[in-house]
Amino acid sequence: MTTYTIKNERLVSFFLRVGLAVVFLYAAIASFLEPDNWVGFLPHFLKALFPARLLLGGFSVYEIILSFWLLSDKKIFPAAVLAALTLFFIIVPNLTPSLFDIVFRDVAILSSAIALAILEYKPKSYS
Repeated sequence: MTTYTIKNERLVSFFLRVGLAVVFLYAAIASFLEPDNWVGFLPHFLKALFPARLLLGGFSVYEIILSFWLLSDKKIFPAAVLAALTLFFIIVPNLTPSLFDIVFRDVAILSSAIALAILEYKPKSYS
């Protein structure tokens, strides 16, 4: 691999990480500021188990931690996989006709998280 290719990969990783981190940070901060706008996206089965505001607050803290992890540039593969799983579990319960106009954008964000995971995957070397 050339130095040029390695620099490009690091730059691509940087932009994917920043893009994902901004999305998670924005959602977390916005849900603290306007929780009523975000509670409706929580799956009904979870709201039946936990108070919605508590669940939303806990999820927002998780999103902030995930954002800083992505920005840290440390162990990015598992962070990217976690981001992809998070987005997957946001999209699937919200695939209803009334919410799809909002959730369809999350498919592109999910694709970014998957691309980052692929880019950052480093198979173990047994030599």
